[in-house]
Parts: sequence; structure tokens; C-alpha cells
Amino acid sequence: MKDIFGNLLGLKTSQIKRLENLSRRRVAPQAIVSHELCRDLCALSAETGRQIGLLIDRSGKVTKVLTGEVDRILIPDLRGYRLAPDRLRGLRCVHTHLSDAPLSQDDLTDLSLLRLDLMAVVTMTAEGLPSAIHWAHILPGASESTPYRIMDPIPPFRPEVGCHDLILALEAELARKKSDATGPAGAEQALLVSVFTGPRKEALDSLDELSELARTADIRIIDTILQQRKKANPRFLMGSGKLDELSIMALHRGATLIVFDQELNPSQIRSIADRTEIKVIDRTQLILDIFARRAQTREGKLQVELAQLKYILPRLVTKDIAMSRLTGGIGGRGPGETRLEINRRRARERIRRLEKAVATVQKNRSQQRSRRSKKGLPIISIIGYTNAGKSTLLNQLTQSRVLAENKLFATLDPSSRRLRFPRDIEVIITDTVGFIRDLPKELMAAFKATLEELENADLLLHVIDISNPRHPDQVRSVETILSELNLSGIPTIRVLNKMDRIDRLDHDGMIRRLDGIAVSALNRSTLKPLTEKMEAAVEHLYGSQR
Repeated sequence: MKDIFGNLLGLKTSQIKRLENLSRRRVAPQAIVSHELCRDLCALSAETGRQIGLLIDRSGKVTKVLTGEVDRILIPDLRGYRLAPDRLRGLRCVHTHLSDAPLSQDDLTDLSLLRLDLMAVVTMTAEGLPSAIHWAHILPGASESTPYRIMDPIPPFRPEVGCHDLILALEAELARKKSDATGPAGAEQALLVSVFTGPRKEALDSLDELSELARTADIRIIDTILQQRKKANPRFLMGSGKLDELSIMALHRGATLIVFDQELNPSQIRSIADRTEIKVIDRTQLILDIFARRAQTREGKLQVELAQLKYILPRLVTKDIAMSRLTGGIGGRGPGETRLEINRRRARERIRRLEKAVATVQKNRSQQRSRRSKKGLPIISIIGYTNAGKSTLLNQLTQSRVLAENKLFATLDPSSRRLRFPRDIEVIITDTVGFIRDLPKELMAAFKATLEELENADLLLHVIDISNPRHPDQVRSVETILSELNLSGIPTIRVLNKMDRIDRLDHDGMIRRLDGIAVSALNRSTLKPLTEKMEAAVEHLYGSQR
């Protein structure tokens, strides 16, 4: 009875046998269902007092017989059947109603969510004979609220509607719309989602930052969705109804990825991925993916892979289809691309090996710092929020060519250069990895070797992008991280970067409020007050040490 799905309790043996026989029937590809099959379905429904249904593939073969209740019928898990943004499921559902009621809202929701070829309902007369076939199909280009077309009912004795040709035409239209919407070859297309319980402004700012992260990862953003709740749903984070709407929107608009702004626990990722049948990642995994792209040195790659494995390990509890959606592409690339296919034991072994390698990196960096200390050169470290202009400032101060891009985390590996002040004072100036709000704890732990560079700094340059409307929150985030790293006691100069992008009337107010020096890292002529203050700070530090 593997071809029968549903509750068989209370059915006679002869009725179960007739249900089994239905699974051996075939339908002409151009017909929704045959007239004879309509009569048999209605006769069984009238006799059992239940809705009876069929799942039929495009060749006309009945793949599953469904038994429901008097007012509803459930469709089994269809994850074994193909699904893509430009494809339908390859199955149509035909089931009975024990009255003359047409397609219900549940029928239309199943059609949209499951991406079925067609949904059809056979209504019955009081005598248990087929009355009419009500049917609908997905409509490419329609609104997300009604992503389907309800067709006129047809008589059960003439069920031929050019079914196969219609389905192929629908898929051709879906493929055309996907082609129109697709960005660079191979680019993921994502919906960004934020479910928040606090102030709306904070959620909007955080979603803006998530959009910047997505663009850095070369993700094409289809749309952003916000839902405010008094309390997050422990299973889906958002409400189940809103998640169904999200699923329909994702399928209707060709999304291949859903990115949540909030960190999802392993069970939430599995539950949401099962419900939507689309790859789901969270903000942490997106940041880890960006780090995996940006890591260039062996040290950086080791630290990123360690962070990724520690993040993924709890999500390897079960290896099911939900977790397979995490493999490959955004959130699944990097130095250890095969890690999601190994079991937990091998993952732990790899983590231990990486931790030993990172410990070696820490030891080497410690020796490097020791050699610098013996030379007696002061160390100045540039810190700040990601994309604040740290690498650009380093290039201008030292006439270097460190990579600098208008992207989040453009540079990941720390860079050190020598800088000589006019009074013949020489220092080492170091650019560090950028900070971000709620920096993933996996990254904080893995990049301990990199962040330890800051412990030996004599002076910190805190670069602030004052043209960013979120700069007050960014300043707080950086200072919070410094406090967590026990670095708050190091003397710090605030560098108010990108002064050329704000109104000159606001300069004085910002300088007073932030107690910093306004510069434009792109314009070397604006850096003189900064270099003078740096030189004075270094002289003061070394004078007090003597």
C-alpha cells in the first residue's frame, strides 16, 4: 500500500483493494483525468464518505492515491520531485469534493506552495456521480496574492484541455521571466527577511546593512520583508501564515535563497527550509561566506574554515534534504567546501586540527610582535566598522597599495606598513579586519590570532564613516567589541572619515560631538591635522615611558 497516502482506518478490504487498483490506472497526457476515472473516484468517495484524490505525472501515470476526510485532503511530502524557479512540480492533483463546492482556498494554496502543474476538483451529485471538473493553474506574472488562474469548469465527460501543452507553455513563460530577472551568471537571487520585536527603525537599519552584506556576496536582492511580532515563533521565527506567503513570493519571483537577518538555530533552519523548499541561511552564515571569499593568506583561510565548521557542526545533527540545501553556493563555499558532507566525528577531528594550526599562527604572530618590541618601534593599529575607509587611510598614510573597495570586508588579512613622521619618528601602522554589529562569536574566536595584534598597539585610530547615517550605532558596536577584547584602555584617536560627503555646516558639530579629526582618506591634503596628532600622541607615550 505504498502508493496510498492517508488514513485507511474504517475502510473495508474491498475498498482498500479498489484504491490500490486506482494506482495502476493511466490518463491521457492532454486530459486532466479520464471520464472513467472520474466516475470511480466519485463512487469511492460517496461510498466511504471521504475525499479521494490522485497525483498524476506528465506521462499520465498515477503516482499516489490520496485518502482524506469529509472536508479536506492532505498531500504527502513531494520533496523527491524536482523543483526549480523556472519549473513546475511535474505532478497534478485531482481529488473529489463530496458536494458541488468548487476549488477551496486550501486547494489554491497547495497549488501555489507546492508548485503543482494543475489542481483539479471533481464535484459530485447527490447520487455520487461526477458533476463538473473545477481546475486552476499557476499564472506566471500574476500578483503574489493570487498567483494562479481559476479556469471555467468543464464537464467530466470531456476532460481534454490540452493539459500537457498548457503545462509546457507555463514553464516556458516561467523560464522567460526568470531569464528577464536574472543578474550575473550563477548569481543567487534572494529575499531578505527580518522578524523583529523591537523598534522598527533599528530593524530597518539592520536590514539595510544586511542588504549591503548581500551585495558584497554578489547576491541579487529581489525584495526585503519585515514582520513585527510581540514574540518570535520558536519554530519558524515568523508566523506560519507569513511563512507561506514568503514561500509563494519566493517561488513566484524566482528566488533561490532566503536570508534572515536574525541568527537561526539548527531546528529553525530545518523547519523553514522544509516548509519553503528553498535554501535558507542567516546573517551569520552570510558573513562567514564573505570572509571565505576574502581570505587570501593561509592564516586567514584557516581561521575562516574553523569558524565555518564551528557554525555548521550543530547543524549536522541530521543529514536530510533540509540540510542539503545548505551545501554549495552562498553560505556553503570556502576553504573547506566538503565539510557539510562529512559526519560529525570527522568534523570534530577537522576542528581539532584547525585549532592546532591556528594556535601555531598565534605563536608565530607572538614572535613577530616580540621582534617588533625589541626594535622599539611604536605600533599604531587602524580599527573601525567595516567599509569605513581603513585600508584607504593606510594607503594614503604610507603610500601603499593595499586592496581597498567600497564593499563590506573588502580586506580580511591584516596589513602592516612603516610610517615615518616629519620629526624622524618611525612607527609601524597596521590595518585590521573590520568590525560589524553582532560580530559572529565563531569569528571572534577563530580570529583571536588576528585580533591579538591590537593588544600590542600603542595607539588606535578609530576610523568612522561620518557620511553613514548609522555611524552612531557603528561607533557603539566598535567600542563594545573593544571592551569585550579588553582593549578599551589603549589611547584612541577618532578619525572622522568621508568629510567630503557631508555638508560643511555639519563639520564643526560632528567634530565636537564625536571628539575627532575630520578627514577624507581619498584626499591626502586633509590628513595633516591627523598626522600631527598621531605624532604628538606617540611622542607623549614614549616621553612618559622614559
